[in-house]
Amino acid sequence: MPTLNFKGKTFVHNHHLAVKYHQFVPRKDLSLTDKVSLHDNLIIQGDNLKALKTLLPTYVGKIKVVSINKGKQCC
Repeated sequence: MPTLNFKGKTFVHNHHLAVKYHQFVPRKDLSLTDKVSLHDNLIIQGDNLKALKTLLPTYVGKIKVVSINKGKQCC
């Protein structure tokens, strides 16, 4: 199998280890309903790696789909 080698590859490959886990705190003021629940569908806005590291402790093995959109800010 072909491999891609470049200067700094080790740093890029291990960068996720340097990013700390974050606590997930939903914002009621941005919710579409009065009842904020971490058990419903979620839209998370922020840095991709930080968002995924936030989900990991609570949702490991429970997430079916992650969609990462890099477009204009919607809200």
